[in-house]
Amino acid sequence: MARFVDPFEEMDRMLATVGNRWRGGVMPLDAYEKDGEYVLRFDVPGVERDKIDVTVEDRVLSVKAERSMEDTVGANWMLRERATGVHSRQVRLGDSLDVGSIAADYNEGTLTITIPVKEEAKPQKITIEGHKREAIAASAS
Repeated sequence: MARFVDPFEEMDRMLATVGNRWRGGVMPLDAYEKDGEYVLRFDVPGVERDKIDVTVEDRVLSVKAERSMEDTVGANWMLRERATGVHSRQVRLGDSLDVGSIAADYNEGTLTITIPVKEEAKPQKITIEGHKREAIAASAS
């Protein structure tokens, strides 16, 4: 039996085992749903707020962050593990999300993006109507 293997899924799986540092452009992400909204948290340490770009196009959320190289002219490097340059991550958004109401906040190296669920996509309580049964009155003739 043939099995289709998505090469990007396999790459994501392999990169996830590398750890929580940026390597090769990987930007760690936590995502959860609570109280009718989705929350995405990206680790972008050492990045200035104006060097982060968040866009949505065709229901794809894109986050780009640029960490500049430090001015270290004349330095004798012994170890350099902190990635510099432009790093990005994309997340496909479902139809139930309100992409017109996305909010973003940046605090202490964490970019938090909040996406509300559309009102019509939230679970709805259905009222069950009851009908009274009335007895048929017999007429005295």
